[in-house]
Amino acid sequence: MSAYRDLLVRLVGARRFGMKLGLERMHELLKKLDHPERRIGRVVHVAGTNGKGSTVAMLAALVRASGSRVATYTSPHLSTLRERIQIDGVLASEDAIVAAAARVDAAGGADLTFFEQVTAIGLCVIAEANVDVSILEVGLGGRLDATNAVDAPVAVVTGVAMDHEQILGDTLAAIAGEKAGIFKRRQRVVIGASGEPAAVPLLVEHARAVGVDHITVIDDAAIASVPPVALAGAHQRANAAAALAALDELHLACDRIGVLARVSHPGRFEIAGELILDGAHNPHGARALAATLREQELRPSLVIAVSSDKDARAIAEALAPEVSAVVATRYQQERALDPEALADVFRSVISSRSAPTSLSPGLRSAASFGAAEPAVVAAAHHRAPAIPVDTAPDLEAAVAAARAHGTPVLVAGSLFLVGEARTRFLGAPTDPIVATESLARRD
Repeated sequence: MSAYRDLLVRLVGARRFGMKLGLERMHELLKKLDHPERRIGRVVHVAGTNGKGSTVAMLAALVRASGSRVATYTSPHLSTLRERIQIDGVLASEDAIVAAAARVDAAGGADLTFFEQVTAIGLCVIAEANVDVSILEVGLGGRLDATNAVDAPVAVVTGVAMDHEQILGDTLAAIAGEKAGIFKRRQRVVIGASGEPAAVPLLVEHARAVGVDHITVIDDAAIASVPPVALAGAHQRANAAAALAALDELHLACDRIGVLARVSHPGRFEIAGELILDGAHNPHGARALAATLREQELRPSLVIAVSSDKDARAIAEALAPEVSAVVATRYQQERALDPEALADVFRSVISSRSAPTSLSPGLRSAASFGAAEPAVVAAAHHRAPAIPVDTAPDLEAAVAAARAHGTPVLVAGSLFLVGEARTRFLGAPTDPIVATESLARRD
């Protein structure tokens, strides 16, 4: 434990380097490491504004079911760095991560950013695991992301929406260009439907411009053909369609129906008793969460924290109509927006809404929530024109306040908050100190 803790301390120290977009440092480091990225089997590279994690989770489950060994590299983690590196669904061990980190450090990696170091560590761990397929999730953007130093025969962009505008650009076209930066000549490319429709032709144009071998565009027909998916929300069917298309590009066969009916993904409409945990951290994700609440006929109390660089008003506009109360809080990192500022955003959105007139014919009762077959309340439910908005200094106080307004309680708005909730309420594995990347750009 001490060696692993010491590593986390060193990685936290790497935050001083901020975020440096570019591939030269990664290419040089991988060369000094004798190219571990060339020993990780066939690679699927996954980018996109939303849906990356769910698509990776479904694709990994499908690949495992085909009888192939599969590794995943994802970010950010919810409660432990080990989540980022998994072999056949099992979190990398502390010892494996420490050993790989020693190699990276000896090759000069200590002078790189947090994300660059962790990416190199992940590639070294995976290279030792003798896997058949590796699925790498982009950290941010795509074109200049550290994972793009790896050649991948299959590339997936789940979709493009507005997010991280201060880094990726303030137009859909600019962000699409960054995401499409993972496309390379002779690749097999999947373009998903988990973003804004206007971005799809932009992605197709970029793919054709670099000379990819084949493009699969996920359309309504592809989504309609997806078998039932265990993950809640219509948007997950689009993610599943992208995962299935990537599986086809790998020429692997498995029981697709059985896999998708069982697949799980922590922190994505994850139900735990009277809690719902969902990392809807940007406007597009918040709208997908709102749609899922309507589909599930739920109107929970909301505990929410968002990062200070997010469009909090757009998130509030999506979620406020679907919840019965709001408790604004913060996750325990400096990026979190002040709870009072977040609460003011929700109050402004709520006060600007006209009194709703729509009726919902059947909402789940709080008592039945979380049961295998929840009952449905027959009486119509009138949505109130205004809902209470409170603040709390931390997650535990926020959940207690939300419970006082009624259950279920939805914890949302940031994957970091969801990670804290999984540790506190689900007993998820957690690190002795919080170690995450910085999004402060250093050019």
